[in-house]
Amino acid sequence: MNVLIVDDEPMAREKLSRMVSDLEGYSVLEPGAGSGEEALTLIDSLKPDVVLLDMRLPGLDGLQVAARLCERDAPPAVVFCTGQGEFASTAVENNLGRFLLKPVSSDKLSDALKRAERPNRATLAALTRPAASNGAGPRTHISARTRKGIELIPLEQVIYFIADHKYVTLRHENGEVLLDEPLKALEDEFGDRFVRIHRNALVARERMERLQRTPLGHFQLYVKGLSGDALTVSRRHVAGVRKEMQQL
Repeated sequence: MNVLIVDDEPMAREKLSRMVSDLEGYSVLEPGAGSGEEALTLIDSLKPDVVLLDMRLPGLDGLQVAARLCERDAPPAVVFCTGQGEFASTAVENNLGRFLLKPVSSDKLSDALKRAERPNRATLAALTRPAASNGAGPRTHISARTRKGIELIPLEQVIYFIADHKYVTLRHENGEVLLDEPLKALEDEFGDRFVRIHRNALVARERMERLQRTPLGHFQLYVKGLSGDALTVSRRHVAGVRKEMQQL
């Protein structure tokens, strides 16, 4: 079986390459990939049987790469590699996907390759939630269906959510997508990271920059990542926004 190794650290790729090469029945597709975009390109051209996929990558992360693979007719099997035990724990608890927790041992590598599975939507849904004592918790990524297929947006890249009729617009660092989720449900789930500034808007707390009053007496919030654009703050929420900004 041909194995593609995806990790942004060359030394980590080299170590995994040596370990895979020592296993009977497996060969490594060199030189591997150092980013999510590069991984998708190599998967298209090299057609690996299994991908050892690091969770943390520049550009598209491991979950985002897996989401793209879900849309393909015959994706390769995937083994996620991570130094973050919460992802591995969630996967094991739900018996979904296969994980390698760094530092990787030969025995665990061999076992993971034998049990590797193709990524699917159920796996991704489980893996976007960190482990918690009650088996639930806020997502690490937001899933949206677009013309590109399934897109997973890391929560740290989300700038704001704005509700408009039945849909919610999610603005992130690289564009925006529509969500079929109520704004109130998003607030309940991510209330520790997002602040309500209007009845129809939530903004990432860490991105709030300054609150400014216009000559007409309206309030606007300037947010990092919006290139000078400002969001309207309703009078009802001005005091709460000021309090939040004092704590930043």
